[in-house]
Amino acid sequence: MLRRLLFLLLITLAVMFGVGCQRAEQNTKEKESPPTTIEQENEQGKEEAMWTFPLTGMPASEKTMQRVVAVMVNNYPTARPQSGLHKADIVYEVLAEGDITRLLAIYQSEQPDVIGPVRSARDYFIQLSNGFHALYVCHGWSPEAQRLLQSSSVDYVNGLFYDGTLFWRDRTRKSPHNSYISFENIKKGAEKNGYAFEEEVKPLPFFSNDLTRAVEATNIDVVYSKRSYAHVHYTYDGTKYVRSSGGEPTVDRETNTPIAVENVFVVEATHEVIDDYGRRHIDFTSSGKGYLFQKGTVQQVQWRNVDGRLLPYQDGVPLGFVPGKTWIQVVPNLQQVQYE
Repeated sequence: MLRRLLFLLLITLAVMFGVGCQRAEQNTKEKESPPTTIEQENEQGKEEAMWTFPLTGMPASEKTMQRVVAVMVNNYPTARPQSGLHKADIVYEVLAEGDITRLLAIYQSEQPDVIGPVRSARDYFIQLSNGFHALYVCHGWSPEAQRLLQSSSVDYVNGLFYDGTLFWRDRTRKSPHNSYISFENIKKGAEKNGYAFEEEVKPLPFFSNDLTRAVEATNIDVVYSKRSYAHVHYTYDGTKYVRSSGGEPTVDRETNTPIAVENVFVVEATHEVIDDYGRRHIDFTSSGKGYLFQKGTVQQVQWRNVDGRLLPYQDGVPLGFVPGKTWIQVVPNLQQVQYE
């Protein structure tokens, strides 16, 4: 009997010792085990949140290596509405001849199926494009632009050499207001010429500005001449600035998507007519005065050319853009701009 009790006691102690060791081993493994699935998902979310598109500051699912593409877009009244402007990260509007402006659409975060009408190059637009090391797309060129493009210092695709292949003509519009191209054909043009189509893009400054000196401004008028087609208007809808031109909403031709942006940056630059045709030289190398419209407010600023990019400053301190899209209006005189 005593022997049987001793045997049962030994078995009980062995079981208790085994369970204790197992629990200790489990605790050790738990301490050494990798993060749980939820923790891994959180860490992955943090990594994804780190990536942003360099020219909009908006979240991206991964690091983007799309090279910037800059396209000359026609803004003659009969060329409206244009195609693909709603997907541009940045658009410069600058006078070409007379009171007609031309648009330089900068693409990086989005690639539209159709862009146009594509128009001829001007040297100061090429300078703006070079600030992003962009692949420059045009259809035709001025003498100054031709010399600059043929100097081998700029990667470009010109519709003069690809009319009917990479570029096509819209029969519902008259030349020269009917040349179009797709982003896919731009890529083909880059491949034909041996141009890189991927590279790391330096980001614009995106951060919150001190708005204590800002003034409320929910309506903006930029008047390039007395003619109504040369009037640009922006209305702030509480989130974005919705654009119209010539009294008509600026929309995408194919989708009817309105043009609405987070930043309107107005730049005053010296303009000089250089020939009988009315072509201009515009000084983008010197600094000057400007307005920065954000979040329904306006601040008086100075602009500087920083590595080819026009950026806002105030009292020598750089200002940031609101994450989103930006239109830059270039005018000879800030008196052409009214706001309320």
